[in-house]
Amino acid sequence: MEDYGNKPPQTNDRDTDKPVDRVAKLKMTNGFQKTKKFPKLVMVKYTIYSTNERIYIVGSNNRETMFRILEIDMTTSATEELNIIEENVFFTRLEIIAILSDLEENSEGGLTKKLSGIGLLGFIRFTSYYYLCVITEASIIGVLGGRNIYHVDNTALVPVTNNYRKPDRNSEEARFLHTFQSIDLTRTFYFSHTYDLTNTMQKNFMSNKKEAQGLNEESFNETFVRNEMFVWNSWLLNPIKEFDNVYDWFQIIIHGFVDQAKISVFSRQVYITLIARRSHHFAGARFFKRGVNDQGNVANEVETEQIVSDMLTTPFHDPSAGFYNNPNYTSYVQHRGSIPLYWSQETSPNLRLAKPPIYINLMDPFYTSSAVHFDDLFHRYGSPIMILNLVKQREKSARESKLSREFENCIEYLNKFLPVKNKLQYMAWDMSRASKSHGQDVVEFLEKYAEKCLRVTGFFHNGRTLQETKLQEGICRTNCIDCLDRTNAAQFVIGKRALAYQLCSLGVIEDNYLEYDSDVVNILTEMFHDHGDTIALQYGGSHLVNTMETYRKLNHWSSHSRDMIESIKRFYSNSFMDAQRQEAINLFLGNYIWEKGVPVLWNLDTDFYLHNDYWGNNLMTCKPSYTHWFNDRYLKNRKELVLKKLEDTKSPDIVKWESLIRKKVEPYPGCVDNYFNEHYPPGEIVSLKDVFEFKMISTLKALEVIPQPEEKERRRSVYSFTSPTKEVTSAKESDNISSPFKTRKPQPASQKYKMLYEKNKEEEEVKDVKPRSLDCETQFSRLQAMRVKNYFERLTNSLEMELGKAQRMFKEERKLPLFENSSQKIELNALNEDYLYEEFNLEDEKAAYTDDLKLEVTAADKAIYETNTNINGFIPLIELSSDTVENAESIRQLVNIRSYQETCYRDTFSVSEEDYQMYSSIGV
Repeated sequence: MEDYGNKPPQTNDRDTDKPVDRVAKLKMTNGFQKTKKFPKLVMVKYTIYSTNERIYIVGSNNRETMFRILEIDMTTSATEELNIIEENVFFTRLEIIAILSDLEENSEGGLTKKLSGIGLLGFIRFTSYYYLCVITEASIIGVLGGRNIYHVDNTALVPVTNNYRKPDRNSEEARFLHTFQSIDLTRTFYFSHTYDLTNTMQKNFMSNKKEAQGLNEESFNETFVRNEMFVWNSWLLNPIKEFDNVYDWFQIIIHGFVDQAKISVFSRQVYITLIARRSHHFAGARFFKRGVNDQGNVANEVETEQIVSDMLTTPFHDPSAGFYNNPNYTSYVQHRGSIPLYWSQETSPNLRLAKPPIYINLMDPFYTSSAVHFDDLFHRYGSPIMILNLVKQREKSARESKLSREFENCIEYLNKFLPVKNKLQYMAWDMSRASKSHGQDVVEFLEKYAEKCLRVTGFFHNGRTLQETKLQEGICRTNCIDCLDRTNAAQFVIGKRALAYQLCSLGVIEDNYLEYDSDVVNILTEMFHDHGDTIALQYGGSHLVNTMETYRKLNHWSSHSRDMIESIKRFYSNSFMDAQRQEAINLFLGNYIWEKGVPVLWNLDTDFYLHNDYWGNNLMTCKPSYTHWFNDRYLKNRKELVLKKLEDTKSPDIVKWESLIRKKVEPYPGCVDNYFNEHYPPGEIVSLKDVFEFKMISTLKALEVIPQPEEKERRRSVYSFTSPTKEVTSAKESDNISSPFKTRKPQPASQKYKMLYEKNKEEEEVKDVKPRSLDCETQFSRLQAMRVKNYFERLTNSLEMELGKAQRMFKEERKLPLFENSSQKIELNALNEDYLYEEFNLEDEKAAYTDDLKLEVTAADKAIYETNTNINGFIPLIELSSDTVENAESIRQLVNIRSYQETCYRDTFSVSEEDYQMYSSIGV
């Protein structure tokens, strides 16, 4: 949301042959005038051209109506810095075509198109020249307020030199290039053109709301600053940090996890978005990065945000309340990170035990680095900070337990100097021991702790005014030894309780509690499972070893075998792969910078000095207090500060009419939010089915698996949700799926109905009663609902009883009057159901029940009807009471209900003769 519209053009005091004058002369020659500048132009498409001396990057908006040009000089030597020029003016399509044509004619060697991309990440240099990193492919992974969130699918490196030669195979340049490319940017890296992924939703919303109402104390650029700790390409942007328009041209990427799902509650569409941001400070592999460094950064630090939004309207704005005042957005933030002490484990190459011993390397009596870490948490999230420590408390040989005791001493020391209401709330609980004990329930304890967390910290719920907006004050910090398995299970339970609070606050449910194994909890379970697997792969090299199924003790044997396999994978990765991964991370993040005379990256014995202040430079500028280690400003209630400043800025007239009139908040000057063109890009979407929301993971999404004809099996329809990591691709895989999420195995097909079919067939042969011949379309409409759900594979006991009752009712020998004024008596078992159905739908009888909805029906019949019709997609079988059996009008009502249901589910499905006869025999 930054506005560079009023900034003067950037110039360069160089010769007339330099690129800034080259484009200027071309414009003057063709008589071009500077196009009227727009307040904000979001560039989403980039085309890179090159001549013998320069690289030209042409950026355009989504509609490709406005363009900008960035020029990079390639004649600089390897020791010089990059020379980037941009006049900060816009061009139309005709103007940009003319400029490129002139460059083609006037440049020696012509103009060559190198590649096209959708994002620029920055520049990296190893031993000689720079490389430009370009995002060439990306896919939409989520949508927030009409703003797309992309997953990086492919990247490319463009050498910024006019005499490029492929490095020799054994050269240092080639080795560095190979190490850099081992960071797979196509896995779990995300960016957005218009939404700041580095900050939480609460931070983004409040910054815009306060800026629109003139309540921000900082300058514009300080207000909308990115959270640098989550900017993973910060080192790539370092060569152009002095360039004013850096965020206009270059994208910010985060590393972690993003997933989004849709739940439907009585036709209300609710989106659940999970965003995990991994810190690039003190980042690395599992055994190489433990504890804390001297700057207060901990290993495996991940911020997880859970956003729940009611998509009644798409944007962040409200039609009546105005700018960023849409009350349908909520979020809850959690934090995980290693224990903030100086500790480590053995990292000998290719020789590592499954559980190496733990060493506390430094005993700091003042816990200086821990104090810096918690002060940073106060700064980012406010007070209080709740700490859930899940490491083992009692062991035969002390490993985790000694860390737990030292961590407890740290918290006790830091709490001595904090105010009472702001003290660190520490809870130590041996989750591993509890999961193995028969008398303890892991889920029960975590549910109680989650309830406490939500009541203490609250959650963010945007309001139509600042007074109505609820803020999250504080954070729950969870850790175990690795911050992987146990931590992810605990965060899921807290997230589940937070989801209930969020849905209740949005008015979707009445109570702030959700049952396990419900659709919404199942989809959250899958999201947190994928979230935990991704975090574990990034840090530990394998998927989660212990999942939520392990701690809930579901599918014990299958989960146990899976846990063993993942343990082996993690051991292999830690022993043979982590060293190379750590080198690549250090190079990508700029922790290691090549210099002549300095050992190269792969020859270093340790990278300790790359992540810590080895020479003590920070002590000259920062001398933290041993007692007053916190910032008083960070402990204040943030909402109270905002409301106090809002009251100070109000005029008496506004205070007088505030209770009667709600003022609509307008955007701040220079803000342009063109979310509609981003969400519905013109020229790219042919139908609404191409929009991302139609392909999103959903509780209503079904994946149909059809067996091959030669298998001669009944068709079945299987619910599933499309996952980026796994899809149901065969009938064998689908056998274990009976709902949108795998919670239990489907019940086997009952033999009862096959026997019933054979018995009814024999009776029909004896009575020689032939059913009325029906055309195929009628058969399809009859059996469609049963065909879609395939209830023969999933019949519960209650449904079996209902089907049995319905069958017995039509087999009883009781006589009913077919018509109101008729004395004709017919036995029901003498006619099949199809005949009755057709007779009651005669054209001359339709006038008799035009007002059938007003007919008197007993309470029992009404309850049975409502119960059966609540079965989704199932044609209700109406069981008639003894009183209603003798009432012809009720029979007509039954026929009308069935006719209505048949109309709702009319479709063309292929039904085998065997299936049709079986379904017909049980009275469907």
